[in-house]
Amino acid sequence: MSSPEECVNCAAEVARQATHFDTIGSHQAAIYMYRQAAEYLNRATTLGLCNPAILDRIAQYKNRATALEHNETQAHSVQITKEGGQSELSRANFLLLEALDEDEAGNAEEAIELYSNAVQLCLEACNNASNARITDKLRKLAEQALTRAEVLKSQETGEEATGMSSDKAANKTQHRKVSPTRIIPPLGIGNLVNSKPQAQARPNVVNKVGLQLSGKSEYTKEELDVLKRTSNINGRNYVPFLAIDLKEKFAFSLPFSDKDGLLPLAPKQKKNFARWARPEDISSDPKMIEVVDCFSIKQTCVSDCSFVASVAISALYEKRFKKRLITDIIFPKNRSGDPVYNPCGKYMIKLHINGIPRKVIIDDRLPVGHHGELLCSYSTNKNEFWISLVEKSYLKVMGGYDFPGSNSNIDLYALTGWIPERVSIKDKDFNKEGTFRKIIDRFHHGDVLVTMATGEMSDGEADRAGLVPTHAYAMLDIKEVKGKRLLMLKNPWSHLRWKGNYSEMDQEHWTPEMCRLLNYDPKSAQTFDNGVFWIDYDSLCHFYDVIYMNWNPRLFSHTYCIHETWNAGSGPVRDLYNIGENPQYSLDVQCPGGTAVWILLTRHITEIEDFRNNKEYITLLVYKTGGKKVFYPFDPAPFIDGVRINSPHYLCKMVLKEAGTHKFTLVVSQYEKHLSIHYSLRVYSTCPFLLHKIKNLCKHKHEITGKWSGETAGGCPNHPATYKNNPVYQFRTESDLHCLRTELKAPKDIQIGFEVVCVEAKNTEASGYFSKKQSGAYRSGFVVLEMFDVVSGVYNIIPSTFYPNTEAPYFLNVFSSSPVKLSRLK
Repeated sequence: MSSPEECVNCAAEVARQATHFDTIGSHQAAIYMYRQAAEYLNRATTLGLCNPAILDRIAQYKNRATALEHNETQAHSVQITKEGGQSELSRANFLLLEALDEDEAGNAEEAIELYSNAVQLCLEACNNASNARITDKLRKLAEQALTRAEVLKSQETGEEATGMSSDKAANKTQHRKVSPTRIIPPLGIGNLVNSKPQAQARPNVVNKVGLQLSGKSEYTKEELDVLKRTSNINGRNYVPFLAIDLKEKFAFSLPFSDKDGLLPLAPKQKKNFARWARPEDISSDPKMIEVVDCFSIKQTCVSDCSFVASVAISALYEKRFKKRLITDIIFPKNRSGDPVYNPCGKYMIKLHINGIPRKVIIDDRLPVGHHGELLCSYSTNKNEFWISLVEKSYLKVMGGYDFPGSNSNIDLYALTGWIPERVSIKDKDFNKEGTFRKIIDRFHHGDVLVTMATGEMSDGEADRAGLVPTHAYAMLDIKEVKGKRLLMLKNPWSHLRWKGNYSEMDQEHWTPEMCRLLNYDPKSAQTFDNGVFWIDYDSLCHFYDVIYMNWNPRLFSHTYCIHETWNAGSGPVRDLYNIGENPQYSLDVQCPGGTAVWILLTRHITEIEDFRNNKEYITLLVYKTGGKKVFYPFDPAPFIDGVRINSPHYLCKMVLKEAGTHKFTLVVSQYEKHLSIHYSLRVYSTCPFLLHKIKNLCKHKHEITGKWSGETAGGCPNHPATYKNNPVYQFRTESDLHCLRTELKAPKDIQIGFEVVCVEAKNTEASGYFSKKQSGAYRSGFVVLEMFDVVSGVYNIIPSTFYPNTEAPYFLNVFSSSPVKLSRLK
């Protein structure tokens, strides 16, 4: 609006609507309209209108909105008072249901125990029951549980007394204990955190999404060690999620309390914190899920907007495509596989953390404020608690509610295991058109979940745009209509919306035809601010910084993962001259043509401080070197030169168009190595492949310290008169060497190289025979030569600088697959 008068007129119209909603009791809509009216009057003052009455009216509108909001909070803050015995009855019912499940599965011992616990709980609760109705229910439930428990006990004793043959009795007892329908734990890594891990098979998690394992099914000892180390996160162990965990015990006579204690609160929570409360203290009819819906999700004072946005789009996916995603990670479940409310207070959440799915156990105690309001993310459906509990499980792993913030790539991967990709809008190589086409084509097929994040903004710029700086937004829809590219976004706060093109107040772009094509009514949207808005793609690219995409693993047919440690002391601190000590992998792809290969590098994080102040910049370099080891960062030049980022996830994508076998070398790289890191390297492919670590074949090492000085600084072979004066080292090998690697190091400003000359060879006809080999072009500070199938015999190594009379110290290292004798000749 270009004039103060227009702003005042709009404020008057919106204020009339606010008064109307206030009168009829639609308080949420009235709150929004009062604040919108105040905003219009604020704009009028900004445009030059100076009137004390206007300022007074702004204050009136804001005060009325605040008063209504306070009343709304109090209306929902009534503490639920349970009748005596009601809580015990709920837990006894849950015990009975668990007992029936074990009973049907043929697990008599477990069923009898649960029936007995239910009976005991009911009898104890009868003494505290507040009325005859609850007492009657408790007694009937106890009678039902006791009767069934006695039947099971009599079956055991009765069958033994009938003279049944010992073989039949044994078979019957075994059937009761372990029925064909009961889930048996596989040979997994259940003993991972024990001192002596016994089983070493990988958890069968990938096959669930239709992926075939392209490699060995067993973990190596080194991988088990990595996964064990990174199970301890922020001082607590989070063990791998295995099939046996589907039989986790959730029914208890007393309310469950997490052995790890209560979560640390964020500063904003502490200001308003009153107590910890369970769902039964907050709702008269608590449920786990009423409706899986993105619009009911609301963030509060915890700084986890990216997590809440991730939950929102996961819920939207589940609702649109009728496929379990976010609800699949919540336990306990009923027989239909739906998560259920547990009156006993224990829940288990499966999260993808540090390379594998891990189980997180929580209780249902949630932080509540002085007015009874939840001080965590929650559902606007007042009786459902899945959002609060999933958030609690994630923040438990992350160290508590005092969370420094993350990004949606990390959060969505933890929730779903979908492949994270980060696209920087501000990057000079950003493909604006291609990115839009990719998202709109894949989003509607359910292949990708998308969030966006704003960057730094001034307060004035953020206020004018209606956006929050450094904030994550969930993408709910994307359309291209009449040549206009539009995205529907949701602010996790569930209020505060975009004010520019295609906002609800934009009268220019929302033509009747556009409203009809997008099924959108701006006037209706004006009545209530739920944080959902349309924004055009050009505006998004101007105001936002990053697009996060998480891709469905079902797009691929094959996968394999390796877990590894990279010690800080291995190789140089920076990858400027030598990457030979970096972890390297050979990737062979059997490509039929038109194959997609994605490689995800995930650094394991075990401390919250790592999130707050992450200094580890990682990436993945890809070389077309036939799967052989690479020593020089840019010789040959990388096929894909990764960008070093301080995110835990880095995704490298390749499309192979030509049919045949493609061999690559993958090199893990850091900007600077400060600390040892643990990581997982997972490959996804639409065709079979082989991935394995390039092993160090040279187990034997000789280290020599020398110096070019005076006459021995003879220079390269281009100077024959002085070259002969260079130092000469000789080694002898009695057997053929499968591998020989020679490295020469000197100050970085010195150009160096060396020759290996055969003095005597036992078999000059062998394929590995040579008379002379050079290390190649002279290089600054570091040069290396790796040779295979070296014939047994005697060889000289002549290190030199490029120019004569260049005096400098050097280090000569000789690595060999078999022992050699090395000495200096001169």
